[in-house]
Amino acid sequence: MQNTAANALDRLAPLGFTSAAQVHLNLPPAALVEEALRRGEGTLTDTGALMADTGAFTGRSPKDRFVVKDANTADSVWWGDINIPFDTDKFDQLHAKMVQYLADKELYVREAYAGANPDYQLKLRIVNEQAWHNLFCYNMFLRPAEGADTSWTPDFSIICAPGFEADPAVDGTRQKNFAILNFTKKMILIGGTGYAGEMKKGIFGVLNYLLPHEHNTLSMHCSANVGKDGDTAVFFGLSGTGKTTLSADPNRGLIGDDEHGWTPDAGIFNFEGGCYAKVIDLSREKEPQIWDAIRFGSIVENTRFVPGTHTVDYANKSVTENTRTAYPINFIDNAIEPSVADSPKNIFFLTADAFGVLPPISKLDKSHAMYHFMSGYTAKVAGTEMGVTEPQTTFSACFGAVFLPLHPTKYAEMLGQKMDEHPDVNVWLINTGWSGGAYGVGSRMKLGYTRAMITAALEGKLNDVTFTKHPIFGVAVPASVPGVPTEILDPRNTWADKEAYDKTASALADKFVANFQKYADYANEDILAGAPKTAAVVA
Repeated sequence: MQNTAANALDRLAPLGFTSAAQVHLNLPPAALVEEALRRGEGTLTDTGALMADTGAFTGRSPKDRFVVKDANTADSVWWGDINIPFDTDKFDQLHAKMVQYLADKELYVREAYAGANPDYQLKLRIVNEQAWHNLFCYNMFLRPAEGADTSWTPDFSIICAPGFEADPAVDGTRQKNFAILNFTKKMILIGGTGYAGEMKKGIFGVLNYLLPHEHNTLSMHCSANVGKDGDTAVFFGLSGTGKTTLSADPNRGLIGDDEHGWTPDAGIFNFEGGCYAKVIDLSREKEPQIWDAIRFGSIVENTRFVPGTHTVDYANKSVTENTRTAYPINFIDNAIEPSVADSPKNIFFLTADAFGVLPPISKLDKSHAMYHFMSGYTAKVAGTEMGVTEPQTTFSACFGAVFLPLHPTKYAEMLGQKMDEHPDVNVWLINTGWSGGAYGVGSRMKLGYTRAMITAALEGKLNDVTFTKHPIFGVAVPASVPGVPTEILDPRNTWADKEAYDKTASALADKFVANFQKYADYANEDILAGAPKTAAVVA
């Protein structure tokens, strides 16, 4: 089918479009780069990447993310400050306003899909006001084969217009910017923000609803890789825990760096066709794969040049610390396509425990796996505010609470179900944080030791090792790990003051339990059995 302008506009008719200044349908990357440069949306770096700014918003705006509450979602969505309800009539009103706003503008339309497993694919149609946003969608979503007929009825559509601002008093939004998911109309509206990640995470939110709810498939905010023998590993972790670094292994194929599904019978699959990596302080030495992927066709967001050059200064934080790059996954040498693999043999929960309490590696049974999955813990080092003298705990359910339309117990129960169905899967808690004391006293776990622990787990070298249960957290701690000093495996032994360790461990256990209170009424007995023993219980 020919991709003529008239034909392209016809495809937009179901979304309410009847006119546009021009419709650019499925332009290739080179043409989109030319369009972005023509429109003043960005400039080229000396490696050929397109550098663009996202405007006032340099990250997602969680408080301005809404879900339409209607008969289909009222009883299934986890309502609250994560999924803020939005009125159907207000959605329709905003939709009509956006279509009217775009009626005299050039539109960039992308037809793509999410989900590398054909049985679980989501066909997408994306309408962009900006050319560089359309390039972002080309990079991040899965690309149909060349010449494929994409005149499909999409499973979901996105209309993204950064230049359109809502009127909160009239439109029901909190501010002028918004991202609204409508599961009945199968549409996402994004306006007032130029942050491209809203589109990527919008579709992630859609899959987080549809896959568990309709396909008994566990959606996961994780990276994944596979060994030469077909053994799959997945890595969960919040920002700063080492998820990207530790999953990047030259000896293993990259399945994906952020979003995956685990099906009932066909293993795992990547949702995306690209990578959206942070680049603050990026260097070729630290992350050569990402460095080499930033070339023509890639995007860098909110970065700045070394003065007088077109060389990116990755240390420059003047716009934001959340500087990023977006590129197709095949820009990574060891990426596997299609991005599918067998069910995981090893699952790693990464945490950077700045309290120095958790073991550097421990094995989790089903209950502890579900509990820690729901907790999604890490601890960040103390900030610069007056009076802040100890690390700050961060809990994010399923290591991605802000992307979960369903209650976290749904995902945790599915993980437990997967462990029952795959009894050979191992779940590990990896502490990439502190040892020998909390931040300020102890020291950060050496990356070389962490890699050795993960390698030992992947290669089955811990199968016959003796494990001892941690007295408070109940996780199983190995007595030895090849290539790792035995004395660092039990965190209590690394502290000079053992009583101080016990006190800090009990305090952290209390924080876990306090955080879990909001889920306790919904959690089953298996999940609750994974809770740490608080000081009161130990006494």
